[in-house]
Amino acid sequence: MEALVKTDFKFPNQSAVYKGKVRDVYSIGDVLVMVASDRISAFDVVLPRGIPYKGQVLNQIAQHFLNATKDIVPNWLMASPDPMVSVGKRCEPFKVEMVIRGYLSGHAARQYKEGIRVLCGVTMPEGLKENDKFPEPIITPTTKASEGHDEDISREEILKQGIVSEQDYVQLEAYTRALFNRGSEMAADKNLILVDTKYEFGKDTDGKIILIDEIHTPDSSRYFYAEGYVDRQAKGEAQKQLSKEFVRQWLISNGFQGKDGQKVPVMPDDFVKMTSDRYIELFENITGNKFIKAAEGNVEQRIEGNILKYLKG
Repeated sequence: MEALVKTDFKFPNQSAVYKGKVRDVYSIGDVLVMVASDRISAFDVVLPRGIPYKGQVLNQIAQHFLNATKDIVPNWLMASPDPMVSVGKRCEPFKVEMVIRGYLSGHAARQYKEGIRVLCGVTMPEGLKENDKFPEPIITPTTKASEGHDEDISREEILKQGIVSEQDYVQLEAYTRALFNRGSEMAADKNLILVDTKYEFGKDTDGKIILIDEIHTPDSSRYFYAEGYVDRQAKGEAQKQLSKEFVRQWLISNGFQGKDGQKVPVMPDDFVKMTSDRYIELFENITGNKFIKAAEGNVEQRIEGNILKYLKG
């Protein structure tokens, strides 16, 4: 299957289009139509090649978890007219992403290796090895950049700058911890560990806080296999994981970390296929469901037809 890397739809009553790193979001009346493309990003850069089925995987995992957490916090999702499409309530997004980390991995581990012990105003304990569990999960927010890199920011700085009110921020933290607990329980059920993740929230027209975008997908989260975790930590071995981290590591080994002047390497066919397979593996592991590949052929035409049918219906 060819990867879907761009869309250019013109729907009736369409008022705006926002093209993010991975998703294309069409504003139609009071709803948002979000198309999960097969684009893949790392280090805040969209890579030159797309990954077949990645959009479908992300879209369907996000729906799985949005449906499983709506008792904790209301969310934006209304319908899914196509395997790569979600339709939902338009909200005004908060300008921060709520990142929560249960383990010293990824960005936190890279900072820790450099001797940094305070991340986003949160002190990380001494004596940790990469991928060790924190005594309790830490919240390390980032600013939500419209373009370029998201930046680490502390709770104190968010409140000082008035990015989010204190009342709302307290609620965002509470929702973040409750969602992470639920995600961790669901992962443990499937013999996985939810290592870290991020959540995005907005407010609907009634001023109610709503969970938006995706949750607990391999683009927004990192998972380890629980089996062998303790043994690998004891031996100082790399953890077996299901996330985008292996793509980041491939980029690093090919001389790219998103820094100025670095050229983005192009993934060869075999790495693209392996990445697609790993996304499908994560879908099946985390949901417990068999992944059913969407119809091949003209993917853009299929998506457009399904969205039009939904809008008419």
